[in-house]
Amino acid sequence: MNIILIGYRGSGKSTVGSKLAARLKRRIVDTDDLIEERQGIPISDIVKLQGWDHFRRIEKTVIEEISKGNHLIIAPGGGVVLDADNVKVLRRNGFIIWLKADPQTLLKRIQKDQASSTRRPTLTGKGTLKEIEETLSQREPFYERASEVQIDTSMSSADAVVESILTVLKEREGRV
Repeated sequence: MNIILIGYRGSGKSTVGSKLAARLKRRIVDTDDLIEERQGIPISDIVKLQGWDHFRRIEKTVIEEISKGNHLIIAPGGGVVLDADNVKVLRRNGFIIWLKADPQTLLKRIQKDQASSTRRPTLTGKGTLKEIEETLSQREPFYERASEVQIDTSMSSADAVVESILTVLKEREGRV
């Protein structure tokens, strides 16, 4: 069984995923990193050169492939839940956890993360807090439907979030 961490950019998927993988002695797969590695260019360039639809097709292929693995920690891009097929494929062999955070926290984290601003394209062209609020309001129902568990990361350290996930996993031991 894989553990899939979904959520908006800056919610902690990569950071928490890496720490969780170390604790559980599992491999983490950050799908955005994998896409960039395979394509040889940042996602922002993929989107700029070939558009969001092209990126989403690449992402879907990677999700289908990675989901066949087992005992992975998977940190997909924030928009992965917009495609119902992605969610179905991830769910087949995965336990999906939604890492949530309030818009102000997400903005602070995104601004602090140099890679996020240079490698990740704007989603609406508006940037900053307005973009986060608008995109979150559109995506939250998708995150809600896709996830089996939700953990608010707004006021918690990555280590505290990992402990929360480990507690959830222990309670649901038969699923992992």
